[in-house]
Amino acid sequence: MSDLTQLGYLISAVLFILGLKGLAKPRTAVRGNLLGATAMLLAVVVTLADRQIISYGLLALGLVLGAAIGAALAVRVQMTGMPQLVALFNGFGGGASVLVGAASFVVALDLDDLPLSTTTGTALTVAIGAITFSGSLVAFAKLQEIMPGGAISEAATRRFLRGFNVAVAVGLVGLGLGLVLDPSRPWLWALAALALVAGITLVVPIGGADMPVVIALLNSFSGLAAAMAGFVLDNSLLIIAGSLVGASGLLLTRIMCRAMNRTLTNVLFGSIQSSGVTLGADEIYEGKITSSSAEEVAMILETAQRVAIVPGYGMAVAQAQHAVRDLTRSLEAHGADVVFAIHPVAGRMPGHMNVLLAEAEIPYEQLVEMETVNPTFEQTDVVIVIGANDVVNPDARENPDSPIAGMPILDADRARTVVVIKRSLSPGFAGIPNPLFALDNTLMMFGDGKAAVEEITRALADV
Repeated sequence: MSDLTQLGYLISAVLFILGLKGLAKPRTAVRGNLLGATAMLLAVVVTLADRQIISYGLLALGLVLGAAIGAALAVRVQMTGMPQLVALFNGFGGGASVLVGAASFVVALDLDDLPLSTTTGTALTVAIGAITFSGSLVAFAKLQEIMPGGAISEAATRRFLRGFNVAVAVGLVGLGLGLVLDPSRPWLWALAALALVAGITLVVPIGGADMPVVIALLNSFSGLAAAMAGFVLDNSLLIIAGSLVGASGLLLTRIMCRAMNRTLTNVLFGSIQSSGVTLGADEIYEGKITSSSAEEVAMILETAQRVAIVPGYGMAVAQAQHAVRDLTRSLEAHGADVVFAIHPVAGRMPGHMNVLLAEAEIPYEQLVEMETVNPTFEQTDVVIVIGANDVVNPDARENPDSPIAGMPILDADRARTVVVIKRSLSPGFAGIPNPLFALDNTLMMFGDGKAAVEEITRALADV
């Protein structure tokens, strides 16, 4: 590479790092995204200017097709579909790494120029990239409800899959060593095929509340695959950028696991199970549910000084974020201090609620993380829970026999009044009832989240 190219790559790497740093905070996220996009643009321009390009026409065709698909997705995909879209992006990243690594290996094989870095890098790229590709497609299918989205809980089936995955892992190591020691196309194709199987069998048993963790992990895998492709291509920028994505994805995965009080091993190979006898929904809810109306809720909110809103996936499904914004402004006009209590795993992907609320132009300052908002619930007049379930389930804190025992939750039940907006008493991703709904200080509003919030806003205006 020329010195100018190396300088361009260095600047791109610095911009990637600064962009990632900016994405760590909501206030600087837009700037961080812009820095990352600028870094990628610079990297592409520098690469095109330095490398021998076979066909600029094919590149232009790919650019047009990719831009058209991206623009269509940006317009058509709703915010509720972002988790599925992110899963697809992860898969495409892994698939692209497989194609790049395999193509580079085949070219090097034909030229009889296969240093150890190329063969080792190819084996890792193909294995990680193929697992990411097929696993992400399964995650997409589960989130899109093309296939059952729940976890496989049948013990015998899970034991079989665990044993099968161990055998597949051993096979991947063997095929990878075969590719390194005896570089040839059959080793390459066999490794790619088995890795595709591994991605499917790894993700199929997982579902429900564990899907956000899986998405974060697959995001990390896509970065690691890109980094390995950088070794195949001897491209320092690709190694740096892929390593950044891989490391940040692993950190996010760890944060998500801590937020659920579970280990990554348990997420991948275990299941959410009870450690003892737990009560059923009928025993918890029967005769204890207090239904309410928009008018009654408005009367309570009219005198509230502090209100906390807990958003969940139900808010996303109802597309109620703009209605929530209007309610927030109405409450503030009545003199209330309004905050949004954000749980790390609320929704179907990391940051899902933050993105939805940002789309509705909710100020970043009103989005409060769990560790900060929990000590304030006892001084909160009203908590409005919109479509959230497991993240406000007090069983996690108080019942050691609960399947989610020990999971950090939002202590919404400690507020003076809790208003829960849900379509029904159906359980959340964990599949267990929520005693919060039956507490004396809880009022239930059954119905569509958006319609219910709009009714409360209108009733509040008439108070």
